[in-house]
Amino acid sequence: MPPASRKARAARSEATPDSQAAERALRRRAGRIVRALAKEYNAAECALLHDSALQLLVATILSAQCTDRRVNMVTPALFARYPTADDLADADPDELEEMIHSTGFFRNKTRSIMGACQRIRDDFGGEVPDNMDDLLTLPGVARKTANVVLGTWFGKNEGVVVDTHVFRISHRLGLAPRKNTSHTEQRLMALVPRREWTNFSHRVILHGRAVCDARNPKCRECTLESMCPKNGVEPPPGRVRTPGRRRAGRPASA
Repeated sequence: MPPASRKARAARSEATPDSQAAERALRRRAGRIVRALAKEYNAAECALLHDSALQLLVATILSAQCTDRRVNMVTPALFARYPTADDLADADPDELEEMIHSTGFFRNKTRSIMGACQRIRDDFGGEVPDNMDDLLTLPGVARKTANVVLGTWFGKNEGVVVDTHVFRISHRLGLAPRKNTSHTEQRLMALVPRREWTNFSHRVILHGRAVCDARNPKCRECTLESMCPKNGVEPPPGRVRTPGRRRAGRPASA
């Protein structure tokens, strides 16, 4: 976790008993959410198809502002044409742009992929680095991409992947204010056990696709309904929102 700022440390030292109690309650609720998601999506895994750290790195770069489904349609031919970091480092930019065109922002992504692979070849012996500091030196790689590669391929929980689903749902659940992805990641790292960071992200992403839609969330079908304040969710016309309402017959969460 990034080191706490002086302001954050001062805020903690001045926390009132009420605020400390609220934080403890939030941590307990976060624990219930983690367990409920683990039960609902026990086999959750990264949706980007890959057979190596390099393939996962490239696919994650391509996934920016693009669906995983679209990326998975593009990458088989891409990896067949350019199987190694050395191949991608020396790729014909025009050809690479054409192959990834449908993922959007193809010029920037081409520069990022080629730049990252050149650095992997020249500075890391052709192997994707397995630590945060080195990954963040690669062009086009920020914490989200680094967290995906470290957690999914290398099994290292160095952070929480905050994509659009995780950002939105964390706010809806009241786990993090809707500020920015960096703040959301820090709050989730404080609330979710480290061993669950990678799996938690995979499960929230699946939940966002299957149930907690951005515009039309299926709240009545949601396993988290009794724990969710539904921040930002508008109730149907003529119906008053009741945060945390349980479905009939469902026991209260422990």
